[in-house]
Amino acid sequence: MTAVVSADVVVLGLGIHGMSTVASLARRGVRVVGIDRFAAGHSRGSSHGRTRMIRRAYPNPVWNPLVETAFDAWGALERASGETLFHRTGGLYAHEGASQLQGPDCVLVDDRDRMAALMPGFAVPEGYRAVYDPSAGVLEAERALLALRRLAEAAGAGLRDGERVLGWEPASEGVEVRTDQGVVRAARLVVAGGSWAGRLLPQLANLLEVWRILTVTVRAGQSAGSPPSLGAFSVDRPEGLVFGIPDADGNGVKLGVDAGEVWDPETPVAPPTPVEVDALRDLLHAFVPGVDTTPVEAAACLYTMTEDKRFVIGPLAEVPEVIAVSACSGHGFKFGPAIGDAVADLATGIERPDLAFVSAARRGI
Repeated sequence: MTAVVSADVVVLGLGIHGMSTVASLARRGVRVVGIDRFAAGHSRGSSHGRTRMIRRAYPNPVWNPLVETAFDAWGALERASGETLFHRTGGLYAHEGASQLQGPDCVLVDDRDRMAALMPGFAVPEGYRAVYDPSAGVLEAERALLALRRLAEAAGAGLRDGERVLGWEPASEGVEVRTDQGVVRAARLVVAGGSWAGRLLPQLANLLEVWRILTVTVRAGQSAGSPPSLGAFSVDRPEGLVFGIPDADGNGVKLGVDAGEVWDPETPVAPPTPVEVDALRDLLHAFVPGVDTTPVEAAACLYTMTEDKRFVIGPLAEVPEVIAVSACSGHGFKFGPAIGDAVADLATGIERPDLAFVSAARRGI
């Protein structure tokens, strides 16, 4: 006999955006069920790993209000969870030519002595300028997901890991989701499936492309890789943006490149090869020459990209009971709790006109 569960909202995908949505809904007293195909803490998606970057420096001022909301939301999550989730380190973002990066308190730095004074561990390439963001820092990604899970469970959310979604369809009073373990009926469906979003919502399939992204992390405790010597950083290159996260709270220095091969998420993402690890180590040595680049971890994750790097969030025009949440494109984690609150608003009938610039309606879906 097929088990049938009823809820107000069912959320598919329990990465940072899905889990944030579940936690926000549950804490409002909404009956919510969250389902993920994989076990808790899995490495098949985009939310695993210990750290992420957060910054106010963004290429278009249209992002500024949501960035501010994100900073506030992380503070609220810290207070609610009692966990330290954000380490402010400052950030220095290097580029050739004119930079589009801007944001509150961000400043353009042309003088190399000034760059060295701001971040002595970071070797900005010759001929580059940089944007300094004093608010940038490091997020405790793994710790945040656990904190959200605890808050969601404490508020009564039903979290179902290791459960495969077979399909969904509109029902007389909302939606019906079929899984390999039963049926969930709800008034609203939130699809936060990350790299599987285009399969769960065919309307998104032509908008999304999944990339394999690689990072390397080196041992903690190196002064050249720790604040104040090193903060968050990036180097904008034609072959891909190099990003770096300093050693905050013993997490080690992490470096990666925001470019990668297109990947089928049904195939477990391949770990970095020795050649790929050596290439990342070379980049780390070039930009943070004072650290020992011997890796303690080499990892791969998936980016789910849109062409313009803007998210896709909101109800679908043809099925307004279904809310798409594709908040990725390589810079989504920092918005997690803010996106969760926004989607919880949408799922409970509260309009969010501030999200028009990333809305599903903007995409014509």
